[in-house]
Amino acid sequence: MKNYKINTFLLLFLFFTACENDKKSILKESNKINSFFETYFNDKVNRSPMYQARLGIKKDYDKWDDISPKSDTLELTIAKNALKWIKDSININLLNDQTELSYRLFKQSLENQIKDFKYRLHNYPVNQMYGYHSRVPAFLINIHKVDSKKDAEDYIVRLNGIKDLFNQLEKNLIERELVGIMPPQFVYHHVIDDSKNIISGLPFNGTDSSALFKDVVEKIETLNIEKNEQKKLIKQAKSALISSVLPAYQSLIKFLEKQMVKSTKDDGVWKWPNGKEYYSNALKRTTTTDMTIEEIHQLGLSEVERIHKEMVKIKDEVGFRGNLKSFFNELKHNEKYYYPQSESGKKDYMIKASQIIEEMKLRLDELFLRKPKADMIVKAVEKFREKSAGKAFYQRPAPDGSRPGTYYANMYKMKMMPKYQMEALAYHEGIPGHHMQLAIAQELENIPKFRKYGGYTSYIEGWGLYSEYLPKELGFYSDPYSDFGRLAMELWRSCRLVVDTGIHSKQWTRQEGIDYYTSNTPNDLLDCIKMVERHIVMPSQATAYKIGMNKILDLRARAKKEMKEKFDIRVFHDEILKEGALPLSVLEERILKMISEANK
Repeated sequence: MKNYKINTFLLLFLFFTACENDKKSILKESNKINSFFETYFNDKVNRSPMYQARLGIKKDYDKWDDISPKSDTLELTIAKNALKWIKDSININLLNDQTELSYRLFKQSLENQIKDFKYRLHNYPVNQMYGYHSRVPAFLINIHKVDSKKDAEDYIVRLNGIKDLFNQLEKNLIERELVGIMPPQFVYHHVIDDSKNIISGLPFNGTDSSALFKDVVEKIETLNIEKNEQKKLIKQAKSALISSVLPAYQSLIKFLEKQMVKSTKDDGVWKWPNGKEYYSNALKRTTTTDMTIEEIHQLGLSEVERIHKEMVKIKDEVGFRGNLKSFFNELKHNEKYYYPQSESGKKDYMIKASQIIEEMKLRLDELFLRKPKADMIVKAVEKFREKSAGKAFYQRPAPDGSRPGTYYANMYKMKMMPKYQMEALAYHEGIPGHHMQLAIAQELENIPKFRKYGGYTSYIEGWGLYSEYLPKELGFYSDPYSDFGRLAMELWRSCRLVVDTGIHSKQWTRQEGIDYYTSNTPNDLLDCIKMVERHIVMPSQATAYKIGMNKILDLRARAKKEMKEKFDIRVFHDEILKEGALPLSVLEERILKMISEANK
């Protein structure tokens, strides 16, 4: 009996010792790879002065990013070395669940980066949506904070560095031209006009200050330094604008005017070398699914048909007697559905947009277990880029709290910003949409930085579109016209599936894309034109919204069905948000795991 007790004790001792050793091994291996994630991310940040500034870091505050081919090759080498290290050095079987997920996401990201290097030239470095011609002034105005004399001096050094930065940019454009990748002609007109806007006004010409001069002067004048020091800094800034910024933009404009003559009016990426393969790959990366081009196209067509039927019901509810197309025309042309094209009209729009978000904030506890700490604001798109920019977009807050999240609304043409779409747009860009998801992600404490600040377009934009629908379940969209606007926004994203694949695979022209939007949506003609032009320069991106939303809705429906009374919408949303952005396939894994554990 005594021997039995001793043996039992020994067995228990060995069992618990083994368990403790396993825990220690798991902790050690998990800490090892998480330390690598931290180092890799920080090294990446250190290579990008502009990313540093976005994160609120003022380390290389006087520098621009290196955008040379040499930098691209360096990033490829770093990715290959990192992939080899994690494969050779990490025992995935000894990682805890959270770290194992990080490993999978990191490994997949590296593999995609390496595979996609062959497509590194498959883009337009300057276009009406993005590019350094507009990114530089937007960055200086919105990101480069001036809290000290040193910050102001760094701003001026950055102004002086724009000439060298744009030299790299022109070389990148030449490199693509040599392999037959140039944007269609309409893109050049947008970029040239935006570039001319940057160098319009004082100190370049005219009487009113240019956007950059106004910004740097205002920032310097708020500094708590002697007036003569302020004057000296302003003089230096003026000199930098004339000696570096002006010739940089003049050179770029001249280059683009010359290259434009050689470009064509063909719109889709099918015209590029390996364009078909590139586009299929781009769709996979954007949607994080294996959906084919045709499947995406057909999904768009079926969703357009479904939403049209729902719209007819609302049209009948408000007493409109014509068909749906006639109702679209009524919404397009009746001025009562729009704020006036005046400063007071623009101001009223911004006030109302802010009110919508504030009202939604009061109801968040009914839907969410966690809320972002960071605040958000509504801001008009700056004058220098409003003509070509999209109707709305979001900029995430600085991690250190120095900059709030920002919902940008484009006031260039108020006919693009109808009253009946205001709710859906504010929910998408603000709360519970992008601000909710992106701010929460970067505030998470249990995941590495590459996940906090990384993203998957289908997840991010899918959440944004889902967030347009979600408030309806709380009683918002009480006005049937506003609910129609919600459907109009979803219809818009469904049309994107049709037009994006149409242009880049089926060789639709720019005009065919515009015609599809004008025939099937209530949106203003300029809105339709801008959207098609966005498709052309950002292939696949616009397909993410509807595919991501559908996946979230499908997963929610499954969870409700299988969990029955155990289903809690707040828990469901927390499961979606608590890991940061995920590929849709991984998101599905997490939700199915939640369902399984709830039903044990």
